[in-house]
Amino acid sequence: MDKTNFKGNPVNLAGNLPKVGDEAPNFKYVKSDLSEGSLAEINDKVKVLIVVPSLDTGVCQMETRQFNAQLKERDGVEGLIISKDLPFAMNRFCEAEGIKNVTNASDFRYHEFSKAYGLDMTEGPLKGLHARAVFVVDKNNKITFSELVDDITHEPNYDNVMKAVDALK
Repeated sequence: MDKTNFKGNPVNLAGNLPKVGDEAPNFKYVKSDLSEGSLAEINDKVKVLIVVPSLDTGVCQMETRQFNAQLKERDGVEGLIISKDLPFAMNRFCEAEGIKNVTNASDFRYHEFSKAYGLDMTEGPLKGLHARAVFVVDKNNKITFSELVDDITHEPNYDNVMKAVDALK
């Protein structure tokens, strides 16, 4: 079982994250318009799976803004913001902020992402939400980069993520 931290306090996760070199597990998600999508449907693109606890937090909002800006200039790349937030809340934030270069991917309905990627926090004040992580997945659905952020109050290393994305172009 993998672990992260919340404000320096250890937090266990529900499972083990998939590793670099693994095939990215497929999952269904709910889009802002309540239609469903899946990882398998995103063909011929590099995928950046941006996993956040909730877009109602400042760090998650900063992260979403940062990935929106950095993915804007990268053709052939699909960014998914994945949380258990309701699609309405995710859409409200993204519309207010002009976020257009990432897709909202709510895990609230089926929890397929949570189960497949082992990222649910099993203790602490945010128990049940996702830990903060980023995966870069190539066009053949192989994971080429993975970062479980050391503390969910911290942002990921954007430079390392973008280097992993650019290496696939």
